[in-house]
Amino acid sequence: MPTPQRAHPPIPRVLPIITVVLTVAAILGLPGPAAAGPGRTVVATDGGLVRGTLHDGTRTFQGIPYAAPPVGELRWRAPEPPEPWRGVRDATTPGPACAQNPGELPEGSTSEDCLSLNVTTPAGATDEPLPVILWVHGGGFYQGASHNYDATRLATRGDAVVITINYRLGMFGFLGLPGLEGSGTFGLADQQAAMAWVQRNAAAFGGDPDNVTLAGQSAGAVSTCAQLASPGAAGLFDRAIMQSGSCDLAWLANTVYQGQPADDILLPVATVQERGRALATELGCSSDHPDAVLDCLRALPVETLRPVMDGFIQPAYGTDLLPIEPSEAIATGAFNRVPVLSGHTRDESTLEVVGYEGGAGPMGEQTYEEVMTETFGEDRAAVEEVYPRSAYPSGAAAWAAIATDSKWAAGQYATSAALSRYVPVHQYEFSDPAPPFSSPAPMNMGAYHTSELWSFFSLSGVEPTLTPAQQHLADQLIDYWAAFAATGDPGSAAGPAWPRFDGTADTPYVQSFAPGAIAPVDVAAEHHLDFWRTLMSGR
Repeated sequence: MPTPQRAHPPIPRVLPIITVVLTVAAILGLPGPAAAGPGRTVVATDGGLVRGTLHDGTRTFQGIPYAAPPVGELRWRAPEPPEPWRGVRDATTPGPACAQNPGELPEGSTSEDCLSLNVTTPAGATDEPLPVILWVHGGGFYQGASHNYDATRLATRGDAVVITINYRLGMFGFLGLPGLEGSGTFGLADQQAAMAWVQRNAAAFGGDPDNVTLAGQSAGAVSTCAQLASPGAAGLFDRAIMQSGSCDLAWLANTVYQGQPADDILLPVATVQERGRALATELGCSSDHPDAVLDCLRALPVETLRPVMDGFIQPAYGTDLLPIEPSEAIATGAFNRVPVLSGHTRDESTLEVVGYEGGAGPMGEQTYEEVMTETFGEDRAAVEEVYPRSAYPSGAAAWAAIATDSKWAAGQYATSAALSRYVPVHQYEFSDPAPPFSSPAPMNMGAYHTSELWSFFSLSGVEPTLTPAQQHLADQLIDYWAAFAATGDPGSAAGPAWPRFDGTADTPYVQSFAPGAIAPVDVAAEHHLDFWRTLMSGR
């Protein structure tokens, strides 16, 4: 996940939807969903007709509302159904991104009317409904937007209907307050509303509502894992893809910036509510009456909340949506049992470490010395035995390896091992040593966090430049992902075999992906996972 802003000290970094009966199409004598056809640019949804765009063998429909704008009294409430519309709604441009500070979106956003989605489909005729891939964007739960992911390549080569969604971010999505129903889970509830919309409308776009893959990267992967553990998501998806994020994602102190506290990506609801109560007091909304606190906060404009909104980027459990901690749900088998594809990049944390000193660039040598002592104390010697400074070109590179292994690889592996006791799991590591936009940079980035996304999407309007070997790898990755979406087994795609991950094996199978090299890798040895398991168990 990208580095969170530091405006707020604690930063580390069944949904009831009423189906609206479509009557407009019948009144006008227009075709309904079943007759929409793969080349049609006007499609009937349960909210009304939408007109999209046909280009380069692909149909796109953008900015389709899946829930009502969560504004006014609906701020910090479960999503409500959208109002149906008359006539044909223009779906040729994306809807607004959810409120966020400048970052992934240079200008940020002040919109709360943002609960919309985009649909991308192949334009060609098909004999059978296509698999649906529902993509949840990353961004640390505080930034990002559905329209930053152009799914043309994934939809056309993967022969799938790809749907990208917005969901509430920061304090709009994950605020908690004593007595507030839904505390810490509004963004996850939005995702469930989008999944319910897919069940009702996928067929209108040529998709199969009985074959939906919930997929995401970073915060989107954590969201996917949380939905595995949510009773409200039962029956709304059939497979899960988690790219660089899991239910066991946690980090040591100082991982992303000096002074950052150690924390977990998912928190007990009481912790989130206490942080919300403290923030309400800071904003002048303290009261002994919960309703008065909430009324006061709802009256504040987005511009007032944006400076502090990134203090709420960790979903809460112990709630109706997540009754128990998701890692515990998976460990005990109390989760939505579907096949899972999961993995991470080999050098995740270079993207965080490259900006560790802010405008001064990567972590400097003095900072490295300080954070090693601050983070590990008397365990520093043990860590340096495994990660000797002399083995790395810089302190920044050494810290990136430590952070990659302790934060990303360890959590992904732990979640996969637990899942594999109950469901089929296929694990991967993206290992391209020089992916797009890895240079020039102030340090060797390697397979940085988000680098695998260039194989599937154009991001933020940028088309990556790939070497022939990288293009072949990108095609192979889409083929594997598409095969998984279609059958639950990526190994059914043409190419090198991809056996299942077995957490009980001495060396569970993990597929490494690099240009010209698709082969197994011992992730536990490569990332020193036994060392981290032992070190963290003693803390």
